[in-house]
Amino acid sequence: MSSRSGPDSAAEVVRWAAFSCVLVPVVLLWYGTSPAGAAGTALGLAAVTAVCRLLLRQSERGAARLLAEERAPHRGRHQRTGSGAHRGERSGGRPGARSGGRSGGRGNTPAG
Repeated sequence: MSSRSGPDSAAEVVRWAAFSCVLVPVVLLWYGTSPAGAAGTALGLAAVTAVCRLLLRQSERGAARLLAEERAPHRGRHQRTGSGAHRGERSGGRPGARSGGRSGGRGNTPAG
């Protein structure tokens, strides 16, 4: 297998799995397994391949979403814009009154 990563390597894995879905039943028939047994094996391998393909595609979408989020500018907690309660203020308190601190916001400021 190649050392590449990304959608090409996932497609390559799916191609090899599809090839195995054909090759394994042929080999089983060659060594004397019943046709029903070989067909059951082929169906089982096809089901596993389909589930793996689904999981690979879901993982690729998740990775693409994370990559897009990393490239987008972050609007973190300290970079908000607009009005609202600022750090250390109560939304309904008097102007200039601060909450927080160990004594419940009383006596910690010079205005106090």
